[in-house]
Amino acid sequence: MVAPILNDRDMAFWLFEVFDVEQLTRRERYQDHNKESFLAAVELGRKVAEKHFLPIRQKVDTHQPTFDGQRVSMIPEIKPAIEAVNASGLACPSADYDMGGMQLPPIVASAATAYLSAAGSTTLGYTSLTNANCNLIESHGSAEQIAKWVVPMREGRFAGTMAMTEPSAGSSMADLTTSAVKSDDGSYRISGSKIFISGGDHELTENIVHLVLARVKGAPKGIKGISLFIVPKVLVNDDGSLGERNDVHLAGLFHKMGGRGQTSCALSFGERDGAVGYLVGEENKGLRYMFHMMNEARIMVGTSAAVTALTGYQYSLDYAKERPQGRLPSSKDPASAPVNIIKHPDVRRMLLAQKAYAEGAYTLCLFGAQLSDDERTAATQAEREQAHELLDFLTPMIKSWPSEYGPRANSLAIQVLGGHGYINEHPVEMFYRDNRLNAIHEGTYGVQSLDLLARKVPINNMAGYRACVAAIEATIEQAKMHESLQVFAEQLIASLALLQTTTSTLLAAMMEKPIDLALANSVKYLELFGNIVIAWMWLKQGIAAQTGLDATDHQAERDFYLGKLQALRYFFNVELPEIYAWSALLCKLESSAFDMEESWF
Repeated sequence: MVAPILNDRDMAFWLFEVFDVEQLTRRERYQDHNKESFLAAVELGRKVAEKHFLPIRQKVDTHQPTFDGQRVSMIPEIKPAIEAVNASGLACPSADYDMGGMQLPPIVASAATAYLSAAGSTTLGYTSLTNANCNLIESHGSAEQIAKWVVPMREGRFAGTMAMTEPSAGSSMADLTTSAVKSDDGSYRISGSKIFISGGDHELTENIVHLVLARVKGAPKGIKGISLFIVPKVLVNDDGSLGERNDVHLAGLFHKMGGRGQTSCALSFGERDGAVGYLVGEENKGLRYMFHMMNEARIMVGTSAAVTALTGYQYSLDYAKERPQGRLPSSKDPASAPVNIIKHPDVRRMLLAQKAYAEGAYTLCLFGAQLSDDERTAATQAEREQAHELLDFLTPMIKSWPSEYGPRANSLAIQVLGGHGYINEHPVEMFYRDNRLNAIHEGTYGVQSLDLLARKVPINNMAGYRACVAAIEATIEQAKMHESLQVFAEQLIASLALLQTTTSTLLAAMMEKPIDLALANSVKYLELFGNIVIAWMWLKQGIAAQTGLDATDHQAERDFYLGKLQALRYFFNVELPEIYAWSALLCKLESSAFDMEESWF
């Protein structure tokens, strides 16, 4: 059985029916594009994925990078695969033409690179993190820095990373200790250690450009005293040629349960005289700048999780259609032929759950990509500000919901294959291991839940919260125009009322009770809000599906749309009602975990 990486019809549905990306060609930035060029970009992504990444997928998983104390080694097939991505323009598809990009809308770029991610997993991190690194420097760096560092990264000669996490600080940025001392020439000398740096060392490119968070001597304590620096692996001369090796060294590699195509590194800065670094923007504003890359990376993580769930679903679906085993309970003849396992109701349950999780999650990620575009290219300032506010509010959910439910979908894919699911002759067990990393990348579920409830909800008089609710209500009004969707519109209205009650109760508790108690179950609030947001995404898909269904007599198309509507029905009837139990737990400030004493474990 050879399953496709992703379903091409799904991708066309999301781009042209749910999000109507053709209307983006009316914007000046995209006036050179049309539906054909968008489809060509997606097709290019699929072809590069199938030619360069799919054939080496298992080899990448079974041959992790190694470090002999001098250099990093990895299977040789990775380098030409990464070079193919760079040569195709898919390393930075939404970048400006004059920076080597295709100037695609981010939502189309997401679809084009989804095939690469599905086939290559974290191996694509070498290019995607480089792209995010470039985006940050272009937004906050100087013209000289853009010319010196971004141009060679866009060309694929240099790679880029983000170096934040420290051994003793973890997710607590306020506790980082990497230091920076200003030199007479205006550069800085960086000293400290960073861990879990994806793509932190390799020999795929001429140079690696690290974006490093550090604290200038005398800076305020906490996050207010953090600055951001460009710290290259190899120094670059004024004429653009490579100079001497910087004081940046690989201390060791981490070997992860999945995502083995990309190195995960412990880096040491300044073992001798200090690594040369160049300040980005102003001192003590580094974390604000880094959030540009962090938020992009969070959307990237959520998208990776959704895509990995999609490809696992596609594989298990095709397997279930071809694998004969057992008979239905209604069959009384032991001599009758076994049925393909997709005929068994519980297998269909597992497939439908995967479809609901994966397609709902990816729709949310595409919506986030569209908002990231709207905040820069929408017609009016008011529209741009509205998009920024909504994207900022949704980012914890875009990162967290796919990375929590994506592995659940992959676990179900393993279960569909039964005994064949947990052997590496089939890739679904690898998909699960790869996807399990995403729940930790760029902030855990707990970190994101605290960001949502303690910061994103109350900030600016709940402006982000209110913008999100208003956007959901607008979709509800559209859905009411379709008789078949009215019942789901009413369910979502009831869910919003529950959300409001729960949110008001928790915000009051945060004022009246110990803050740690009020936030003790913040993960359940994130999950509650996330389920409502995914229901919203399914209602968006439902509107497009019902519209398509009403307009066609072609049976294959009708089946496609009916499948979307059935997944919507499943999510609203099976998954969404869980929010009522979570709300009850939250509103009574259930404190079992909070009250648990360390000595009782």
